[in-house]
Amino acid sequence: MPTLTTQRLRLRPMAAADFDAYRDMMASERARFMGGPFDTRAAWGLFCHDVACWQLFEHGCLLIELAATGETVGQVGISHGPLFAEKELGWFLYAGFEGHGYATEAAREMRSWAFEQRGLTTLVSYCDAENAASRTVCERLGGVIDPDATRQDLEDVVYRYRA
Repeated sequence: MPTLTTQRLRLRPMAAADFDAYRDMMASERARFMGGPFDTRAAWGLFCHDVACWQLFEHGCLLIELAATGETVGQVGISHGPLFAEKELGWFLYAGFEGHGYATEAAREMRSWAFEQRGLTTLVSYCDAENAASRTVCERLGGVIDPDATRQDLEDVVYRYRA
């Protein structure tokens, strides 16, 4: 698992000690655009999926830390497997860290890594149609709405990125 860095962020592998903050986020109203809120059992399954993708697909999720302080502010990653029609570039931020460009910066770095280091040629982001913040990030990243892409949920808007 890589550790990626940007000017302001460090994207690092997840550890068991990170689960409590992850669980709290997944139990909150903030998880509504990802099918939540989730109970502890479901959050643990999602957490383990995010880690297991590295072993199974050579990509997965990384936590987003502020380089200056080491404070964890969210997660970014590439998900795949039977729950995802295509490799998905996804992210979330913990409460209070929105509006600083962290999601865009982290997703841009993860996307570049996937294209340059893993040789992927396309990624998608599945967005709830009502999730304006994530849709804005997709557009900042140059994502183009793909009306023909397979959706996880019929209401999803799918943004596509090409290498």
